[in-house]
Amino acid sequence: MHDGSDAGWRTWPNLVTVVRLALIPAFLWLLFSTAHRADAAWLLAGLGATDWIDGFLARRLHQTSNIGKIIDPVADRLLVVVGLLAVAAVGAVPWWFAIATLVREVIVSTMTIALAALGAARIDVLWWGKVSTFALMATFPLFLLTSNAHEAPLAGWQQVVRAGTWVGGVLGLALSWVVLLGYVKPALVALRTGRQGRKIL
Repeated sequence: MHDGSDAGWRTWPNLVTVVRLALIPAFLWLLFSTAHRADAAWLLAGLGATDWIDGFLARRLHQTSNIGKIIDPVADRLLVVVGLLAVAAVGAVPWWFAIATLVREVIVSTMTIALAALGAARIDVLWWGKVSTFALMATFPLFLLTSNAHEAPLAGWQQVVRAGTWVGGVLGLALSWVVLLGYVKPALVALRTGRQGRKIL
């Protein structure tokens, strides 16, 4: 059974996270410096999927580390921000959609840092939060895949997939904001619990 000790920095989960960070420039190069927009879309999708892989490895191999707890969320947030801004910059998704997603990410990141600084207890991730995150992580690569450079006409399959992507994207975005509001009460409880724990100590 895992005793919660620090596994150090040389772990498989941390390697996955570092590779994810290292490939972000490759995604930007593919998107802005080549005509391989589809390859950029698939790479973005693959990088998003690694968020699940490193967490799975950490639990499976009992390789939780202090540095991993820092670089993993940093990599996640960086990938989300870079991905959505890049996809919007090439016109694959409207700026209002990207900004609405970005603002939500900023609020979540700020709230997480603030709660940690105030000594709040740990908050369990809501299941619907995972669903909304997955929907949004899948949406941006699909928007990119169903767009063409220089506003070239979309193929038939692109039109069909893009229509479905809009449905999933709007639902995922709306759900992410609803889930954010749902974290307010647990956050207050976690803050109160954390403060009570410090008083007892």
